[in-house]
Amino acid sequence: MFEIEARLEKKGITLDAMVDAAMGLYVSHGMPDEQAAENIRRKMQKYLTDPNIASLLLGAVLLEEELYENRKDSEIAEDPVFLLSDEIIGMAIAECIGGTYARFEFTRYDQKKPGILATLGPFLDDAVAGLIAGCTSRLYSECV
Repeated sequence: MFEIEARLEKKGITLDAMVDAAMGLYVSHGMPDEQAAENIRRKMQKYLTDPNIASLLLGAVLLEEELYENRKDSEIAEDPVFLLSDEIIGMAIAECIGGTYARFEFTRYDQKKPGILATLGPFLDDAVAGLIAGCTSRLYSECV
């Protein structure tokens, strides 16, 4: 949908990098790490084709390009506290996938920024964190 996986890859955000970031804060729920990583990968692949998730991710890609990458001396280069739309996009993605629990999972990934999340700009780090949080939250719910 919207070639979102290819658009993310063009920015260096591969499925492998997102799975690695997810595993950076993974909390074991009685399944081996390798199995958890594969389950997370399958969930990500599924949700990358969901039109709602893909459109929110596309919005983050375009906002990052317009407001961060394409502007010399961008006002949001340091992800200022008054910028909330990036967090809202990330939380929306997380909640679309995993419900209310995923919002709390999003906060963990947003604050710790494991793996590739630490290298991304203000919109993509939160959007990708939302995807990760939604998928890991869903995995945890299924393990109970």
